[in-house]
Amino acid sequence: MKMRPWRCIFQTIAWVFVLYTLAGAKSVHADERIILAFGDSLTAGFGLNGRDSFPSRLEMALQSAGHKARVINGGVSGDTTAGGLARLDWLLQDRPNLVVVELGANDAMRGLDPAGTRRNLDQIIRRIKKTGASVILAGMFAPPNMGATYGAEFNAIFPDLARIHNVPLYKFFLDGVVQDPALNLPDGIHPNAAGIAIIVKRMLPLVEDALKEAKNDR
Repeated sequence: MKMRPWRCIFQTIAWVFVLYTLAGAKSVHADERIILAFGDSLTAGFGLNGRDSFPSRLEMALQSAGHKARVINGGVSGDTTAGGLARLDWLLQDRPNLVVVELGANDAMRGLDPAGTRRNLDQIIRRIKKTGASVILAGMFAPPNMGATYGAEFNAIFPDLARIHNVPLYKFFLDGVVQDPALNLPDGIHPNAAGIAIIVKRMLPLVEDALKEAKNDR
């Protein structure tokens, strides 16, 4: 059946509109920066509402600062560096521009061999960088009850790896929050909403700087 001229014209206009819309959506999506917050319960938001978790608060802070950013919550409560390494490739399918690595606290609390923690974190950083994504390494300190020898070996992991891989180091993820009852849940280990807000405020400048260096097209 022969198509009427007016119908052909409207159909053409419709297709142009669809293609324009798709192109615009692609442009907005390409302009968005994806950050993977990759860690344990400190990242996951243990004991908190979803909007009060570190990834959610970081996303809100970045957007308030004018960044088109989406932060993926890649935290799993109880995760060790070995567990993180095992699930990393699956999370990297989201093609993040930047990954904030916050792992190691559970290794120290369980007294796992620091040499193993170092190997796991080393492999995590290598795999992330291989994709072209940037990395921020969040440091952690061993609990004092693990002893001075263990603490010295464990605590050195993070600055050493940051130097070797030339990635930014946030010295201590719980800086300004640890051991303050007003900033932690009753367990004395996990930050409450106020504690998370402080962590985000302190880490935000480092994240913004890292986003400037991160590749746009992932």
